Amino acid sequence: MPGPTDPFQLFADLQRMVANLLRVGTIAAVDPTATPPRVRVKLTENTTTDWRPYFELRTGETRTWNPPTVGEPVMLLSPNGLTEGGYVLAGIPTEGHPPPSNDPNKTVTRYPDGMVIEYDHAAHKFKATLPADGTADIDVPDAITVTCKTADVTASESATVHSQQITLDAPQTTTTGHLTVMGLTSMMGGFAAYGTSTVPGSQGTGRMNIPLLSTREIETTSTIHADTDVTAGAISLKTHPHGEVQSGGDVSGGPL
Repeated sequence: MPGPTDPFQLFADLQRMVANLLRVGTIAAVDPTATPPRVRVKLTENTTTDWRPYFELRTGETRTWNPPTVGEPVMLLSPNGLTEGGYVLAGIPTEGHPPPSNDPNKTVTRYPDGMVIEYDHAAHKFKATLPADGTADIDVPDAITVTCKTADVTASESATVHSQQITLDAPQTTTTGHLTVMGLTSMMGGFAAYGTSTVPGSQGTGRMNIPLLSTREIETTSTIHADTDVTAGAISLKTHPHGEVQSGGDVSGGPL
């Protein structure tokens, strides 16, 4: 048997250590709960490493979490030529694991469920696409400001805004559908209504059956209907008497 100082054995060991400095393989198993998280790497059909740490993007004051997945191509870096002391580096594109884009102007991340986040630095365009049942939550404890030239928000079913106070600051605000107000409505600059109603069952006649308080003139070119009464000061339209009543064709005095 050759001894430890046998030159042929030393040369064979040196060749093996040099070959082990950089080895390409695939992830065979992942243990994300270990400290630090670990993986095992399949190097050949019959060779798999023990549990080894892998490279994250950042591990300092800024820390990231994006562990490798089984089958992902990786490189095993063994500084001393011994795989049991190696570190695993992921991120090697292969034919079976191609990148999510081949556009040099884009930075793209694709997640296992199909979500894609991309930024096109040539077109200055950011895009995030979630799968069909995806949701998104943004939690900002203090304040958030969005500044843009135009904004278009589409909710296919419903949209709800919760706040102690909401201000719509625009010279013109338009609602294209029906508007329902559950609380008090205060109009500081006046009120105008045009057109006919398209609510199912409506006769096209506007009705108001809540108290109306106005400090300005109310003018209409249509008809005002009241089921009970209309009063001006203390004078009732339905029950007021008239003074200076004369028989024949004379005109009575004003209402009392």
